Amino acid sequence: MPLSRSQRPLYEVKANLFKGLAHPYRIRILELLADAEEVSVASLQAETELEASHLSQHLSVLRRHHLVASERRASHVYYRLADPRIRELLAVARALLLTMLDEDRDRLDAARTLPQIAGESR
Repeated sequence: MPLSRSQRPLYEVKANLFKGLAHPYRIRILELLADAEEVSVASLQAETELEASHLSQHLSVLRRHHLVASERRASHVYYRLADPRIRELLAVARALLLTMLDEDRDRLDAARTLPQIAGESR
């Protein structure tokens, strides 16, 4: 079933949400923010060990996709999750990942029980 004109923008917004999540450092930044009410840029930089310019780029993507919010106080900038449900999204994603890895391990273990092929070394 093709997307209607009215549905397409909604799916684009949803796809953009996942684009905002589509980098390991952005996931790590969100996990750090999920563990606290707010985190300073300096703390994020120390935890991620990213150069300031790279951290700034990742934070910009997260802001653009409405995943984080920021507040400047004096000379410091603090970030927080834009919505507490992002914490739940991260938890569900991690649970899904762990399930997938368990299933992969089960498949790997099963594959190791296959009869050996002539000339195969294990």
